[in-house]
Amino acid sequence: GPAHYTDVARDIAQLGYDVVLVDGNAEEGTRGEGVRTAIQEALAMPHALPGKVALVGFSLGGGESLYYGTQWGDQVAGVVVWFPANSFIKNVPGFASRLQVPVVVLAGGKDNYRNGCCTAAYDSTLQAAAQAAGKSFQLTIYPDADHDFVKGGANYNAKDYEDGLKRTADALKTYFST
Repeated sequence: GPAHYTDVARDIAQLGYDVVLVDGNAEEGTRGEGVRTAIQEALAMPHALPGKVALVGFSLGGGESLYYGTQWGDQVAGVVVWFPANSFIKNVPGFASRLQVPVVVLAGGKDNYRNGCCTAAYDSTLQAAAQAAGKSFQLTIYPDADHDFVKGGANYNAKDYEDGLKRTADALKTYFST
């Protein structure tokens, strides 16, 4: 839930971005409507600037952002996901063909959370399909990291977290430089 990712949300806000923290658990089973609602709520925030949003998601929320948010290039500038749920993506070529925005995935090499819901190996499969489709999909696998390696997470890994935060910052800068 949102309280779990407060530290990382603060770190992203310190990069100079307005951050809206959403409970990804509430998005499950909504067929993307939860993500779409979160986007609309973010755009309606008092300090929101007109234009697109970037989605940064974790675990289940990361999977929802990866699958649905990447299809809405009219509203989303790009997606960064940390240890995203991915095993529910069954039609990999279909997923890759629908990507409309650049994607950055940060995965734990030792991640076997919930019997493989979020594995780096499956992220590699998604990346290969995306690249074959000519889509932007950057994958970083942290060999020693497990699921939830963010600050405040059950498997916090300071070195990998700092690198992931830098990659998040670089991606956001790229997404909003145009």
